[in-house]
Amino acid sequence: MVFEVIPAVDMRGGKCVQLVQGVPGSEIVSLDDPLEVALDWVRKGAKTLHLVDLDGAIEGKRKNAPIIEKIVHTCREKGVRIQVGGGIRSFEDASALLQLGVSRVILGTAALQNPELVKRLSSAFGNECITVALDAKNGKISIKGWTEECAYTPMEMGRKFEELGAGSLLFTNIDTEGLMQGINPAPTKELVESVSIPVIASGGVSSLQDLKILKKIGAAGVVIGSALYTGRFTLEAAIEAVLHE
Repeated sequence: MVFEVIPAVDMRGGKCVQLVQGVPGSEIVSLDDPLEVALDWVRKGAKTLHLVDLDGAIEGKRKNAPIIEKIVHTCREKGVRIQVGGGIRSFEDASALLQLGVSRVILGTAALQNPELVKRLSSAFGNECITVALDAKNGKISIKGWTEECAYTPMEMGRKFEELGAGSLLFTNIDTEGLMQGINPAPTKELVESVSIPVIASGGVSSLQDLKILKKIGAAGVVIGSALYTGRFTLEAAIEAVLHE
């Protein structure tokens, strides 16, 4: 499997933003045109884009759906895969996005509160379309836009969702997310070794070396936000860095 470098286009209030630790109001980046941002990543070599409706994740209402629809239509014409998360709470939400042409829907809170939803979607659309987001803080799963903590570990939940039909996992280490201080590879490595489905890493990437480490420990790809938006490195350099590792 080719290690994927996936730029994040996080949306809040119609803008492309980057938050620190997912906290509303902590924007370190705020850009007016998410579609133009997405197209810029495609021009720079992105083969997959990671779209997140932060309003949906935090409030449960997918306020940025019209913008996401525009990005999906525009980028699919260019052969780019799109994965979407944030506020997908029902079979109908996920189904609408997949029928729109989204390659993968990312289920977080909904999957943890209603695991059978993963099974149902996987049966209807195929497991390659279903990604479950496991966001962890202090070794425990967080839900509802990182505002509530569960008793389960990422490994326990990863194995459970693999059995239910998830085709991949998106693992975010909240302890390092948005801080630009580098990754802690241990939790990602533990999850990779606990499941047989692909694990996409997220959270804390701040150098090209971080990318090489994630590839080495077996992650299938990485979602990058703040490091790209603040110029720590370019997308072209990131793609090149993992090409020959």
